[in-house]
Amino acid sequence: MMRLNIPLDGLPGTQALGARIAGGLRVGDAVALEGDLGAGKTTLARSILEGLGVTEDVPSPTFTLVQQYETPKLAVRHYDFYRIEDPSELRELGLDEALDEGAVLIEWPEKAPNAIPPDALHIKLTITSDRSRNAHIAGPSRWSGILKDVHV
Repeated sequence: MMRLNIPLDGLPGTQALGARIAGGLRVGDAVALEGDLGAGKTTLARSILEGLGVTEDVPSPTFTLVQQYETPKLAVRHYDFYRIEDPSELRELGLDEALDEGAVLIEWPEKAPNAIPPDALHIKLTITSDRSRNAHIAGPSRWSGILKDVHV
């Protein structure tokens, strides 16, 4: 199990972390993004998608619950569980098939903890100032080589 704490200095820091995660994503990967409102979960998800080559607008899936992207590397579904009231609602969102077909980014994973794969990369963002955040990262050890020396 790998654990890291990475300070993020504004948008450039978030983009650097997102690009590094994008480089390591593969089919079956889940990235669980936690943090208070305004902590930067959607910004980090956008940075990951941009790192995968998505050039279109990346809206928050708060109201649609899921957005799907076809990237040059793999298919990615971006979920937002904020409005999930009962974990049974997840069956309709196709999380299992999304993992079979590509990778998933999940905002508010704490709303349905049993749906999160045990080998997910967990990133908890905490606000340290108006511009900066801390990324507390935990996940499979293979990510340590991908995320070490992230210069943000």
